[in-house]
Amino acid sequence: MNIILLGYPGSGKGTQAQALSAQLKMSHISTGDLFREEIAKGTLLGQRVSEYLTGGKLVDDKTVLEVINSKFEEAEKAKESEKNEEAVNGFLFDGFPRTVQQAESLDALLASKKMELDAVIFLNVDEADVVERISSRRICAKCSKVYNVISSPPQKENVCDECEGELIFREDDKPAVMQKRMMVYKYLTEPLISYYHANGVFYEIQARGDVQAITGNIISLIKTEITKNEPLAH
Repeated sequence: MNIILLGYPGSGKGTQAQALSAQLKMSHISTGDLFREEIAKGTLLGQRVSEYLTGGKLVDDKTVLEVINSKFEEAEKAKESEKNEEAVNGFLFDGFPRTVQQAESLDALLASKKMELDAVIFLNVDEADVVERISSRRICAKCSKVYNVISSPPQKENVCDECEGELIFREDDKPAVMQKRMMVYKYLTEPLISYYHANGVFYEIQARGDVQAITGNIISLIKTEITKNEPLAH
């Protein structure tokens, strides 16, 4: 089972992906997290990605697809060595694809691996709510766990509950960059809704309110509409 979470920046894709991947035993693929890891490592790829993110631009398709393919290859190797506990039920994409061209490329990549896309779940949230969420969002610099200082704060200020890493305000969450990200999203990403509607894999969830309730609604949708109540692997 392969699923994409789609929505505005700040719509809760990362938070929901973390919860869903744990509960459904899926491998969470977040290109954003992977890019930030490269930036932290100081690699050439990380330097290129940093230029895109600080400018509020999208990372080029070739780089993104290379990252996705490498994750597939890692999962295949882990499966062969019987150490693939993480990806039992497939992949959960967060932050990719962002354009129709990327969606077509992902379809081709999945087909080359003899896989298919089962669902695209759109997290519907008002733009005003997105701005509020972004302004209070903090990310663990070490493990990438997402917090909200208002609705889901850490137990200790600016310290991750999971790994005690420092919580940071992401460069691409700053107001000026955020405004540009929203403009880019509307121009390039919204056509994905029409694309996936046409492919018959598009679903929508209202993503305003309690985080755990939203997670429960998504799981119910997956079980009733996507897997048709067939049991997932354990």
